[in-house]
Amino acid sequence: MGVINLTPDSFSDGAQLKKDDRSKFEVDLAKALSRAGTLVAEGALFIDVGGESTRPGAEAGSTQEELSRVIPVIEAIHANLDVCISVDTSSPIVMLEAIRAGAEFINDIRALANPQTIKIIKDSGVAVCLMHMQGDPGSMQKTVSYDDVTEEVFTFLRERVQLCLDSGIGRGHLVIDPGFGFGKSLQHNYQLLKNLPRLQELELPILVGISRKSMIGGITDKPVGERLAGSIAATTHALLGGANIVRAHDVAATVDAIRVNSAFSIA
Repeated sequence: MGVINLTPDSFSDGAQLKKDDRSKFEVDLAKALSRAGTLVAEGALFIDVGGESTRPGAEAGSTQEELSRVIPVIEAIHANLDVCISVDTSSPIVMLEAIRAGAEFINDIRALANPQTIKIIKDSGVAVCLMHMQGDPGSMQKTVSYDDVTEEVFTFLRERVQLCLDSGIGRGHLVIDPGFGFGKSLQHNYQLLKNLPRLQELELPILVGISRKSMIGGITDKPVGERLAGSIAATTHALLGGANIVRAHDVAATVDAIRVNSAFSIA
């Protein structure tokens, strides 16, 4: 899953997609489409488009701002590329408009906490990823506390999955994500990574987002742009632990890691 961040404060690459002739951040559609084309050429089967900042400490933006960023890009990708489009959002309005524009996958860091979103997924028939997060992006890293991070994440995801099933969403439309970096300390992230096989007991595809995150920088002491090797190492452990979808900024290198892991697994 290749990533397209359409926010000015993205920890990785969002500002690179800004219109050059604007002082205020506006998405350059041509740049975004070119970026998507590159990701697909490198092997991405999903493109995850996000217009809401969810980095630690981020303040919530307006729905209209999010719509203006993501909808034109989704429409352009849908019209020009053969790839599954994911939208990274928790907003019911953005979900609806994104689905109309061509999105087939909802990546919700709040695991459909808004009751309206459950109905949207059920009625539309798109797939959804349910992610664990302790707190919210604005405060999630200020106070982090677990008795057992693996079991608490497992229990949360099991309960959200059951709610979806009880609400009429088919099991085949569900994906789970432990939420690396979302309300977890460095130690919590690596405990989750080590115990990722526990989530396989839910018998659903597992999505992981590890690429370039602080859990890599905290160990390697490298800035965001120099975390490829660490990201690939963590990705390999995630694949061995049962990950099925890898959300990544460096798609070509990640695809190589997936291929090597697959060869190892079937040898």
